[in-house]
Amino acid sequence: MVYMLLGTGFEETEAIAPVDLLRRAEIPVLTVGLNGKTVYSSHNIGIEADITVGEMDLTDLSMVILPGGRQGVDSIRSCKEAMEALRFAWNNGKFVAAICAAPTVLADLGITDGKNATCYPGFECGMGNARIIADTACVQDGKLITGTSAGCSIPFGLKLIEVLKGKQAADAVAAQIVIH
Repeated sequence: MVYMLLGTGFEETEAIAPVDLLRRAEIPVLTVGLNGKTVYSSHNIGIEADITVGEMDLTDLSMVILPGGRQGVDSIRSCKEAMEALRFAWNNGKFVAAICAAPTVLADLGITDGKNATCYPGFECGMGNARIIADTACVQDGKLITGTSAGCSIPFGLKLIEVLKGKQAADAVAAQIVIH
């Protein structure tokens, strides 16, 4: 199972676009509300999460995804269960993905140390000992996938499909949405 963690103040595009793409590829993904089932985004759009953080089943985990949004990132940091899920995923060889400001949460946990990564421009100082790759939509380093910004949500989502289901599946979804 893939879990997209949604804390109050998450960036809509960075959450919804990857979830949509993953579902188009028929990859099981659930949105996870960190502050209840209804979560309000950075632009005050209420989203009904599929489950709450306490309902996650980490025994069936393949990936955890973090969207950005400054307040959303703060929500993730302040949620003990979310941080424990990230640690569990990383320590058990699962994929961990984050976009925009959210890679800094992974840096807090030491996940990005010594790894190639990207983040929203200006947040590099919060990336610990990561090797920052600038001017790219997303970066994969083993089981770590990071994306730059809301404008990079489609390439980020396609990369998630590629690592979970292969390049052919990612290319099929790219063709379906007519990305150039």
